Formats: sequence, C-alpha cells, structure tokens
Amino acid sequence: MTTGLHPGEAPQDPRATGNPPLPRQERNGPGTPHADNRTRSSVITARAAASFDPVGRSVATARSFVRDTLQGWGFADIVDDAVVLTSELVTNAVIHAGTSADVLCLRSDDGVRIEVADLYPEREIPLQGSPVNMGSPDREGGRGLQLCAALAGRWGVEYTPTQKQVWFQLDLPERAVGTRSAGPSLPAALLPLADGRVRVAVIQIDRIGSIAAWNEDAEELFGYAPESVIGKPLTDLAAWPHTPGTSTGIADALQFSRWEGSYGIRGANGRVTPVYASHLRVRDTDGEPSTVCLLVRDHERAVLQTPLRGSSSDTTSGSEGPNTDPFEVFIGSPAPDDLDGLLQRTVERARDMLDADSAFLLLATDDETELEVRASTGLPSARQRFARVPVEAGPGRYGSARMPAVHDDLSAVPGAVPLLNGTGMRSVVTVPLKVEGRLTGALGVAAESPGRYTNEEALRLQFAADRIALAVESARLGELERLRRGSLSFLVEASDLLAGTLDRDQTLALMAQMTVPTLATWCAVYTIADQSSDPYLSYVLHEDEDRIDGLKALLSKLAPPDPVPTPGARVWSAPAAAAHQAALRTSMRSLGLNSPTTTVSSGIGTTLATAAAVGGETVVLPLVARNRVIGMLTLGKPTDEHFRQEILELAEDLSRRAALALDNARLYSERTAISQSLQRSLLPPELPDIDGVEVEVIYRAAGEGNEVGGDFYDLFPIRDGAYGFAIGDVCGTGPEAAAVTGLARHALRLLAREGFGGPAVLERLNSAILDEGARSRFLTLLYGELWPQEDGSAVLKIVCAGHPLPLRLRQDGTVEPAAEPQPLLGVLEDLELYEQTITLDPGDVLLCVTDGVTERREGTRMLGDDGLADVLKTCTGLTAGAVAARIMRAVERFASDAPSDDMAILAMRVPGLQKD
Repeated sequence: MTTGLHPGEAPQDPRATGNPPLPRQERNGPGTPHADNRTRSSVITARAAASFDPVGRSVATARSFVRDTLQGWGFADIVDDAVVLTSELVTNAVIHAGTSADVLCLRSDDGVRIEVADLYPEREIPLQGSPVNMGSPDREGGRGLQLCAALAGRWGVEYTPTQKQVWFQLDLPERAVGTRSAGPSLPAALLPLADGRVRVAVIQIDRIGSIAAWNEDAEELFGYAPESVIGKPLTDLAAWPHTPGTSTGIADALQFSRWEGSYGIRGANGRVTPVYASHLRVRDTDGEPSTVCLLVRDHERAVLQTPLRGSSSDTTSGSEGPNTDPFEVFIGSPAPDDLDGLLQRTVERARDMLDADSAFLLLATDDETELEVRASTGLPSARQRFARVPVEAGPGRYGSARMPAVHDDLSAVPGAVPLLNGTGMRSVVTVPLKVEGRLTGALGVAAESPGRYTNEEALRLQFAADRIALAVESARLGELERLRRGSLSFLVEASDLLAGTLDRDQTLALMAQMTVPTLATWCAVYTIADQSSDPYLSYVLHEDEDRIDGLKALLSKLAPPDPVPTPGARVWSAPAAAAHQAALRTSMRSLGLNSPTTTVSSGIGTTLATAAAVGGETVVLPLVARNRVIGMLTLGKPTDEHFRQEILELAEDLSRRAALALDNARLYSERTAISQSLQRSLLPPELPDIDGVEVEVIYRAAGEGNEVGGDFYDLFPIRDGAYGFAIGDVCGTGPEAAAVTGLARHALRLLAREGFGGPAVLERLNSAILDEGARSRFLTLLYGELWPQEDGSAVLKIVCAGHPLPLRLRQDGTVEPAAEPQPLLGVLEDLELYEQTITLDPGDVLLCVTDGVTERREGTRMLGDDGLADVLKTCTGLTAGAVAARIMRAVERFASDAPSDDMAILAMRVPGLQKD
C-alpha cells in the first residue's frame, strides 16, 4: 500500500489522468439523473491517497485507511458510512475485477469525497435506465452501487481507457455548534493534574531532521529561543530511550506517517524534560515532506493521547467477505510491525469497542508469576510501561488474571485491580490472553462510572483478546529474539572493554558508562574492601551530567544497601524515599513554611531536580566474585519509571562480568603494590652527600611495572671519610634477577663496613652467590672505595669483576679506561681479584655504566664502548648530572625501539676546591 497526504491543497481536479474521459454516469439520490454538479469550487483542505494490491487483505486495509483518515480529520459522524461504501467498492475492484484499487479521500468545508478506481474499464456499470439489475442485496457482491445510492449524498462513475472510477460524497450532518464529544462530569479531585497552563510545544522538522519551526510554548517548556535552535538537528536535543536490539531510533520515528510515544528533551539548563509526543508526517504544496511534532510534559499525555471516540461498526458489521481476517477486523490493517505499536493500537481499539475511559494491556513474564504493563491509554504516566503486578492478585476466582473478571465498583473492593488505584476508575473488565492454554497477558478496559460492564461486555472483550493473542505472542517472541541478539552483542562488547584494563578506577568507570543510559538513567557502584568493611560509594553516573553531584550527595547521606549475595535484582526503596523527603523540604523552604524546630539539610543533593532523577524504581545487583560479595551495582530510573524484566536480566549478566573484572583489577592492584614495595626495598635509599665530589645516578628497569631488575647500583658511607660505590648486572631481568640484586647489594654493605677490602668483599660475595645453588646467577660487578682529598682530588680503589670498564674523562677531553677487566662472579669458586688505585683530579669525571648502555642496538649497529667514549668526550666541563643526562639521551636516540635491557649510569665528578 502506498499513501500520500496533502494538507491545505488548492482546488484542482484530482482525477486528471491525461486521457480523455469516456461518458460519465452520475446519480443524485436513488434513480435521479442529473448533470455533473459536483462542487469543484469547494476548497479542498486535505487529501489522502492509497493504493491496494489485488488480494483479500486489501479490503480490511482500505477500511482501516479510510477510518483512520476521517477520524484524523475529525469526521467521526460519517466514518461508518464511508467505511461501508469503501469496503464494497474496494471488494469490487480487488476481488471481482481482480485489479489493484486506488482510493482517494478529499476533505472540503462541506463534506468528504472518496474515489475508488480499478484497472478494468471493460467491466462497465449498466447505464441509467437499463433493464439490467444492478445487484441483489442478498448477493455476496454487486451491492456497492446500491449502497452508494442509499447512503451517499452524490455519487457517480467515470471511465477512461485505462481505469474505471466510482466516487461518492458524504455531507456533514448538521449539529449543534461547539459539541463534538463529551465525558462525564468529575469531582475536582479526580481531574488530571496540570502544572499551571497546559503548554503544547509545536516543532516542525524538515526533510533532513533539522528544526524548522519552534513556537512560544516550546520556548517556555525547554528554555531555547527560536533563533538558537532553528536549523539544528532534533537529535541534539532529544534524549531518546534505547533498548539493545529493539528500539526504534528518532530518525525512524520522524519518518513514520504517524507516531506517538515518550522521550526526553534536554533543556537550555541541561535538564532533561520527559515529554509525550505526537508526530504527523505531512508535505507542503511543493511536495516537500516534513514532520510536525506536538509535545506536552509526560504527565499531561492525555492532552495528545486520547483520540476522538468513534463507533467501531467495522468490528461488528456483516460486510466482511469470506477472506476477512478476524484479527484485522479488530486491530485494523496494516498491522504495526513493532510490538509496542501493536499493543498501543490494541488498547485503543479495546477502549473504543466498549466505549471506555481507559484501557491497558499487560504481558506475562516467562514464569507467568507477574504481569508487566506494556501499553495503556487514558491512565496517568505512573501506570505506564513495565510496572509489574502479580498474576494472582487475591483469593478467589476473580482475583486471578487467568480468568475474565468484571468489577462493578472498585471503590467497594479496593485493591482488586492494583493498577487502577487512585486513577478515578470505578468499573473494569479484564480478560486473559492465552496461547495454547498458556497465559501470555491480560487486556482490560475501565470506566469512571460504576456498573458500566456486564458479562456480555466481558465476552466481547474476550473474543477480541482471542483474536489478537497469537499475534501479540508472536510479536513478543520476535522482540525477545531481537533483544537477546542485541543483549549478546552488548555483553560481548562489555566483556572486551572490561578485559582491556586492570585498573580499578577505570573498571568502575566502564561499569557505570556501559549501564547509563543503555540500561538505566543513573548508576551507582558500591565497593567492599574486605568482609569486615562497610560498602563504600565509589562511583556515581547520571545521563545528565548536571545531576551527578546532587545524586552523589543524596546517596552519600543514605545507608548503603545490604551486601546480600543472593543473585538477581532486588528493589531498594531508600533513594526514592529520600528523594521525596528532599523534594518536600525544598518545597516547604521555597514557600517559607519551615518551622523554627525543623532542621533542613543543605547541599546540592536536596533539590527538586535530584529528587525527580531518583524518584523512580531503584534496583541493586550484587557484585559477586570468587564466592565473595565485593560490591553492589545500583541502577535507577526517574520518577514513575520501571525496569522491564529483560533489562534486569541483562544487567544481572553484566554485573557478573563486571564483578570478575573488578576483582581481577583489585588483585592486580594488590599484587602490583606488593611487588613495587618489595622492589623499592631493593633500591638504595637517598644517595649521601659527599664533600668535594658530585654524584648522579640514572636507573631504568626493563619491563612494564618493574622498578628493579638485574642491574643495580649503590653508594654508601663505610667509615669517616671513606665511601663505597658499586654498579652491577645480574644475568637476566625481572624478579629472579632482582632477588640476586638484593643479595649482592646488602652483602656489599655488610662486608665493606666490617673492614674488608675490595677483593675480599667480592670473593665472599662470590661464595654467597654460589651457595644459592640452582637459583644462583652470574654477576658482573664494579666495586670501589672513594676517599675525597683536602687538595680537591679524590682517590679511588676499584675492582672490575667482568663488568664494562669505567671511563675517565679528563679536563682536556681525553677519555680512557680507569681499570682492568677481571673474572665475573658466580661462576668460579676460587677467585683471585685485585684492586687498582686511581686519582681523580679536579674537573675529572668517572663514568660507570651497565651493558644495557653499551649494548644498545639498532639493527646490526651497536653503541659499544667506542660509541660511549665518543659521547663522553663531548661532556667536558659539564656537571655530573649533565653528563649522566647526556649519556642517557644518546642511548635513547641511538634506536627507535624501547630499551629491552636494564640500564644503570653512575657519574662522579671532582669539581675541585672553591676559591674565595
């Protein structure tokens, strides 16, 4: 079916085809010929067109199209006649003529004209006065013209070489001015609540989704001046609800011919205002499409949601042919593709069928123990989506949702239908939806006056429920499958993100960001350090960043939820109760009603906005890892909103993954802290200040998270005026090499302070390393003792056991080795080492490095001893710190890759005596 809607079109002949028309027959009332006196000068204020395929379903589809069009135009008085005539004429076209049918509806000031055309002009209508019988009322077909003659004010037939067209016009009946429909009088206490004047924001969206018009009420509701939003995409302002795998996007909603639903608009103050919207897709006289959006605050949805009441004769008339689908008779055609659209149309048709004031439809959970509200009309927003009620509402037969039930007056049996408490509804009839004997949902209608319904209405409603039960269950299963696919994709992505970090704080942030706004409006994560600790509020996130601080302040004043290890989500009422009290105190303070004895807590949390943000349903899911509760994941909705069961199940799956990731991050953090603490214990404390000698050390351990490796250094006082220094390299890197590092450094200090000379210290250290057995590793070591002299020089005694030779830089720029090589440690049991004595003159530098410096590689090139000497020659006149920094910079620039070996640099310089 293809349709088009053209509001406000100028007068024109809508049937022009470019072909010369054949002779035309026309009638004005039964059997009265007349000239073509159709009022072509009448202003056509709107038109709607549709094409229907030559199949049986098209008849019901055409009826629905005409009914919806005329009710949308406000012509409920002539809907029944128009639907009956259209049904017969389309049946003639698609069943008897066997061609497609084109239906055109034209609205004018005095009535409606409907034209039905088929592509079988050879099948002519008998001429006026012909003895051929136009049809018998008892025949299945051929009654279209008789009905036109009986019901229409004017009608006629036209032929062209390619099509035949039958048209009829229905005039509007005379009626009292100002009365279209009315409801019963209600006490003031039962009237819907509105905050002052009801404001209806009218926003027009152009073809590309940008705002083209913005009225005064929109400015008042959302705080934006027209010039600040016109031209911007609506997506910049809309806070669109999202459910993984099922949700219709805002771009899709703007493309539908008609759409109604709830979402949010982010105002100029950053706050999100929940709105109920009605979208209508139109096009102007130039054919340019746009969408007109009417928006009211969500609790005022009845302003837009309640349609005009029209009798549903189509559901009870006998004009349906043998191919009519009973489902389409009730729900209309085409049936909505999505479950929410199907349910919404169901409750509206059920309400109209019994002339009720409200209707609701609930779907059963998988275990059939609870029902979730999935669609309603005529009820306040608090009764809307995903509120849950038990299947067995009370004792007795009529307390169960598994059986039809009629209540004449709810005030006499309070609590019989919990969904309707406080709504002003008095009488109600509910029926179950069942598929193959299994409860799948419940459908109910209610009225504000008592005694409206009997068992006869219950049977009619049950008959309608039986028609749509299978389609609803099929659509529900389809939505569930899409949700599960979306959930699987969501969980895979969440697992990848959580597995990508071992940082605790980042894991907490990821947990919250994955749930908001996909699963909840706000989220709070509590953590528990150990079994004896209380839960601690670690992270808070809200989809509106301006409310995070207020939410955090409010939650911090509440006792945290109990860390119960039971799986699944449980409701936590404390935030909503605290929010209500905060809102009450804020309102009293603004009205000056605080008594002198009333203590009003201050802070950013006690605001109406914060109260609205957490005033809905709040659930807590335990974070359990390795059989211990390590925290709680708290999810919340704003005022009057509920979680659907599938979202809670998805959140439970996410909480299990998040708990394991959080515990892994905790264990990694603890292990890292222990490792770093142990490694820091292997490093020497602060270097001592040595009069007359500058000392600088640079140390880099290879590997992520390592502070100590196989290279080490030390500088320590031995006795008055004497200092020991060492730089060494244990074979390998990582913790195993670090263990030998600790042994060597502490043994050097102990032996040197016991008065042993350099060779004796290293020989005893060699024995200690060999005593480690399989854990021993060979070690290269440069050890020396330093004595600063009064003349500004320094005397050094050095033993170089297999280590890269120290280099001496003189003031004239020459570089030379300062020691001779000797055997390394940890290999031979009997070592004969000796020490060498050198004197550093003022201005001289002694440079000691590990092989991570000299063996720095770039491909086949290596820095080597010669390269290091070349760099050292450029350091004449520099301080010890500058020398060490230049050597390190040269090593880093020698290759582009990160160093793969530990590196240590020890630079000592004798600056000489200071002159007065």
